[in-house]
Amino acid sequence: MARTTPHDRSATTGRPLYRGVAERLLDELRDGSVPPGERLPGERQLAGRFGVSRETVRQALELLRRDGLVTTDRRGSHATLPGLPVETPASLTFPVGARTVDPCAADRATVTWETPPPEHAEALGLAPYRPTLMHRYESAGADGRGRRTAVTSFSAVALSEVEELARYRDRADGSASAQLRRAYDWMRRAGLTLHHRDSITPLADAPSVRVTRRVHDQYARPLEITDLVVDAQQDALVYEFMVPAAG
Repeated sequence: MARTTPHDRSATTGRPLYRGVAERLLDELRDGSVPPGERLPGERQLAGRFGVSRETVRQALELLRRDGLVTTDRRGSHATLPGLPVETPASLTFPVGARTVDPCAADRATVTWETPPPEHAEALGLAPYRPTLMHRYESAGADGRGRRTAVTSFSAVALSEVEELARYRDRADGSASAQLRRAYDWMRRAGLTLHHRDSITPLADAPSVRVTRRVHDQYARPLEITDLVVDAQQDALVYEFMVPAAG
């Protein structure tokens, strides 16, 4: 049975705090916020989210493990509640505008650690001249037409909570290839619910359009901003959206 310490009880009801945390986690498992097989956020993140100690989080996870709703291995805790996995919406391909893998296309993607453009820094809440992880994507068709270029800046929140992104800091020298096609999946696995806003602007005196994507989480914290420029003379941008059925 999970151990309870004097600090793990509600001051108003006397009920163990870990039971309340376990119930809130179970609600997230049931509503699909954490799909079956997905990794739950780490103990530190959960403790901060629920305003409790890490020990209380451990007790809550132990309660869920006993009921077969969560399993834990060396990679962390994973949801095991029966149900269909929630797929990543097709509209959240990273970066915005990235083509489906095409062996005939000329694609290049790299990461750097540098100061982002002022408009990116402002959107992400970064102090002036503060560097961050930036991703650059270039693609062109086999005939050289339909060129696309995308520049992405990640926020401090994304780098602190998404382990897979943070690992790129030490190798962000702009030389090696860095395909981050699973960036949004990594964010979801870290417990972040993604909300995105895309704006499309024609460029003056050029047959091109600019697409700006801003992504934030369920707490309205900015995660990334991407500016994509597409040669619209040859290509069409196609966006797919999925709206879950009510109930």
